[in-house]
Amino acid sequence: MSVDRTFITENNTECTRLRALVTRLNDADLARPMPAGWTIAAILAHLAFWDQRALLLLEQWERSGLLAVPRGLNDTDVYWINDAAKPMFLALAPRAAADLAVAIAEAVDRKAAALADDFVAKNTAAGTPVSLLRAEHRREHLDEIEAALKA
Repeated sequence: MSVDRTFITENNTECTRLRALVTRLNDADLARPMPAGWTIAAILAHLAFWDQRALLLLEQWERSGLLAVPRGLNDTDVYWINDAAKPMFLALAPRAAADLAVAIAEAVDRKAAALADDFVAKNTAAGTPVSLLRAEHRREHLDEIEAALKA
């Protein structure tokens, strides 16, 4: 059976973009305010959090050996989770948040790319409770950050 692994290329593209952004921004850039009380660094910490969640679920799923699909997230939960985590994201040192975003993005991308075809197929069949396409979320926020930096 052939599984769709186009997520690997897209993840690599957005991870490279993330790494380049983090490399070129200084601490003042990272501390720049963004809408809704966020900063650039806090948005990067937010990306790290959701990539870490995906990495943890993939590792647990893989270790179980059962190929039991992880429970998906209720879309409305995302909002309160983000709101609950925002104070902690804002409390992180800007450079630490930025470096963490890159390190975790690289780790989850390696894990997703190395998954066996049966894991990928089962995740897809279940409606992707663990998004292997990490690029989509990164792209959304990197676009926001780059637009703010240009303004």
